[in-house]
Amino acid sequence: MLKDGQLYIAHSDNGNVNLIGKMANRHGLIAGATGTGKTVTLQVMAETFSQAGVPCFMADMKGDLSGISQAGRLSGFIEKRMPEFGIENPQFSGCPTRFYDVFGEQGYPMRATVSAMGPQLLARLMQLSDVQAGVLNSVFRIADDNDLLLIDLKDLRLMLDFVGKNASKFTTNYGNITSASIGAIQRAVLQIESEGGDRFFGEPAFDVEDLFAVENGRGVMNVLAADRLMLNPKLYSTYLLWLMTELYARLPEVGDLELPKFVFFFDEAHMLFDGTSKALVDKIEQVIRLIRSKGVGIYFITQVPSDVPASVLAQLSNRVQHALRAFTPQDQKAVRAAAQTFRPNPAFKTEDAILDLGTGEALVSFLDEKGAPGIVERAKILFPLSQIGAITAGQRLDIQAAAPQKIKDYEKAFDRESAYEVLSEVNQQLEEQKEAERQAIEEEKAAKAREKEEKKNSRKSSVGRTILGTMVAAAATSFARSAATQVAKNIGGGSKKSSSKKSSGKKDTSVLGTAAKKAAQTAATTATRKVTQEILKSILK
Repeated sequence: MLKDGQLYIAHSDNGNVNLIGKMANRHGLIAGATGTGKTVTLQVMAETFSQAGVPCFMADMKGDLSGISQAGRLSGFIEKRMPEFGIENPQFSGCPTRFYDVFGEQGYPMRATVSAMGPQLLARLMQLSDVQAGVLNSVFRIADDNDLLLIDLKDLRLMLDFVGKNASKFTTNYGNITSASIGAIQRAVLQIESEGGDRFFGEPAFDVEDLFAVENGRGVMNVLAADRLMLNPKLYSTYLLWLMTELYARLPEVGDLELPKFVFFFDEAHMLFDGTSKALVDKIEQVIRLIRSKGVGIYFITQVPSDVPASVLAQLSNRVQHALRAFTPQDQKAVRAAAQTFRPNPAFKTEDAILDLGTGEALVSFLDEKGAPGIVERAKILFPLSQIGAITAGQRLDIQAAAPQKIKDYEKAFDRESAYEVLSEVNQQLEEQKEAERQAIEEEKAAKAREKEEKKNSRKSSVGRTILGTMVAAAATSFARSAATQVAKNIGGGSKKSSSKKSSGKKDTSVLGTAAKKAAQTAATTATRKVTQEILKSILK
């Protein structure tokens, strides 16, 4: 509950343990072994922020946090604690809640575009090497420089294919791009798709401004169903990291407020840092350090503080430490390390108290009004006024149905023109061009073959005509000679018979000779024609 700008979170022998509102954006840590009460502490803090009008975001690992949407009820445990907390008549109530789900099954989808995720986070998600991450960054630069939108994974796949096939054209401006790196990235993309990650990338992209809703003066609890998402730890942690960086990028500077503008609970925080490069850890540290000036408080939930890098842990000023177990030397080391992060209390030894805490108990240290760490207190966490445990499927559907239309519109996925459509058209045009070039080459080859065949046939025809002409001429000449000889003989015989006409002998001989020549020529021409016709008939057959 909120009173005088302070949020009542726990109760110790020294009285109420309050989180000062204007210090709540200094971030915090909720740590403890499994089953020691971390989830209830998260729920108590979140509903207290909600009562103060501060919206929150949290991932629901087992479905337990969905109960924050329903009013709690009195129980023997609560009745026992009421006098300790100075509460006489608890006002049980739920918080306004919206359910989201990356896969769109237990809540409204929360999608992101590939471009918005960026090459650095995608490289982490796909567990790429430094060289492969560099190639992926080049692919993003090429897409940006050519106004190609990378919205979903099919856009990224085709962009990778396009860059790989044309790598030589990009080497000068974007560095060396090897087919091996392209292939490795493509395989990683296929793996993300097979694990359901393709449903996370697309449009409409989630607008982080929708997280800042307030209803009837109470901050809305944005609960992400993460039971299935947890099966892919890299996708889970990368998604939450993207959401955190989006908040940082989108929100304006507001300075120190009396209450945070928004509180972000990051459960299973160790997943965020497992296998994360030094460069990305540095970026996370920078975001955490600067995002408080934008009115956002970030609270990490994990088992031991050492799960969080020291550079990030130093930014987490508000601490709630539940019990730890020390069964091994490594566990004992973790307990000592956790104890050293608190400002000591003379009333007890911090290291011993961590091992002795019961369920629902914690060591609590919040910043004071001057921003200095408070002396650690051994305290009991308040009981939540909302329901502890999961809600029914019917209750979840009722809450979904009551969501604003803008939130419901996230269910209406669409696919506008992006890199996939543009590159598909380019590839089709290239294929058509290649086909046209292939056909042109084939036609050119065919034309050359026809030309060659025609020249060959032309040479054969010329030789044939020459031979035919020679044959016809020779045959005609021979036949003409034979016919002329025969005519001459006939004429000669006739002149002998008429030799008795001596009065006209000399003149008649001259006339007959001329007639004989004409008759011979006529006979030769006729004979030539006949021979030619006979030879042509023979050839045509």
